[in-house]
Amino acid sequence: MVHQSLYRKYRPKRFADVTGQDPIVRAIGNQVITGTLANAYLFTGTRGTGKTTVAKIFARAVNCENVQPDGSPCGECPTCKGIADGSLMNVIEIDAASNNGVDNVRTIIEEVAYSPQSGKKKVYIIDEAHMLSPAAANALLKTIEEPPDYMMFILATTEAGSLPITILSRCQRYDFRRMTADVLAARMKKVLAEENREAEDKAISFIARQADGSMRDALSLLDQCIAFNLGETLTYDRTLDILGAVDTTVYDSLMKAVTEGRLKDAVMVLDDAVMKGREVQAFVIDFISYMRNLLLISANGSTGADIADILGVSSDTYERMGQIAGKTDADTLMRYIRIFSELSSEIKYSSQKKILTEIAIVRMMHPEMQEDAASLRQRMAILERKLDRMEREGVKTAGAAGAQSPQQVTVKKVPLPEALPADVKMVCDNWGRIIHDAKDIVRGILSEAKPSVDKDKLVIVCKDEISAGSLKENAKELEEILERETKKEIRFDIYGPAKGDDPETRYPDLESMINFTINITNE
Repeated sequence: MVHQSLYRKYRPKRFADVTGQDPIVRAIGNQVITGTLANAYLFTGTRGTGKTTVAKIFARAVNCENVQPDGSPCGECPTCKGIADGSLMNVIEIDAASNNGVDNVRTIIEEVAYSPQSGKKKVYIIDEAHMLSPAAANALLKTIEEPPDYMMFILATTEAGSLPITILSRCQRYDFRRMTADVLAARMKKVLAEENREAEDKAISFIARQADGSMRDALSLLDQCIAFNLGETLTYDRTLDILGAVDTTVYDSLMKAVTEGRLKDAVMVLDDAVMKGREVQAFVIDFISYMRNLLLISANGSTGADIADILGVSSDTYERMGQIAGKTDADTLMRYIRIFSELSSEIKYSSQKKILTEIAIVRMMHPEMQEDAASLRQRMAILERKLDRMEREGVKTAGAAGAQSPQQVTVKKVPLPEALPADVKMVCDNWGRIIHDAKDIVRGILSEAKPSVDKDKLVIVCKDEISAGSLKENAKELEEILERETKKEIRFDIYGPAKGDDPETRYPDLESMINFTINITNE
């Protein structure tokens, strides 16, 4: 018995079977029922979202002798059976990728003059329509605009923007959206039940995420996994092995090694993944997605709705990634993403994928190798932490020496220049970093406070009087943080929302002033 791919075997034959495109199939089904059909349709969207499948159902439906209540073809009438077995030429499919010339279009134009022998409509489905040459598209233009009553065109494409505007303006357009991981997983579970196969939910969810919104890709990957697990339950670990994918815990280890400056450990993580048969290019692309998730978690911070569902990860994974995200800042994560995004383009046709990836890891850990603003800020942050540590260690050494000797070593504080208004505004713009450097009580108060600017002074508006009083008691720590971050003497006032003296009415709201939302990240 010849094996048939799952995506072909379970291709929908009715509108009700189409998954994830409800608004489109409902609109088209209503047009079939009411007979209000357009001359030409444009189905656009990413691969595997159902464009050609819906086009075929639609083409059969407009010819069906016993249309169903939802506008679907019955599949049993002579016309439906004739179209299905190819004995009726009412539906003609053309691949524009290989038939994109003027001569091919002229053949269509010549055939337009002949009405169908039976059935109501003669439907041309032109797949990959964006591949039509400009001359071919222009030749088709007049026919699409004013075809005979028995003619209908359905153009399917992944790149609607590549079609001439003259074609687009004459088509009724439907955009097929990517399907969510939940929709893909639900469909795969139905297919597995039909095939009498078993799989772990975790394995199905992973395949759904790998499919990236494409039903065809999801069923193709599932088909591949079933073939390797003949007669056995499809497990998550086996799925990772078959698809050459990497568990997110591997990316956790890589990110920790990078942020902690452990180059050897970072390279060993990559070596181990390659030795287990992981594709380097897939590793790079998945690591970019992982860092994107860290960036969103970091931006989400401790406030706002949980975005675990949006990221498609479990609550345990979200919590683990949240801990990792809290140990770096958004600028650094964006720099990492840029490095690996450039890498993903470089290694596409390279024979030294692993070496290029190792170089990218080195670039991540050494911002001095780059000249962009994000790298410069990271270099400054690293240097400041080193100087701060050296200063603290120097004070301790001086204290120890004083205990053993009558000589006393006094560490003089270097006077700092007074901050300008621009410096104060910079503090407000980087409020998240100020909070990140604070400890315990101060961090908690600052995370709920609002920074504002009053001329050359920083104004900190606390959530209540108790918080304001507590912050005033720890003003020395705040002063040290501000000086460490700016290398300037920052003057500041601390307020609580006292009646008759509400700082929010006296000072501008920072968020509206700098025109973006402040996202607080706690370590």
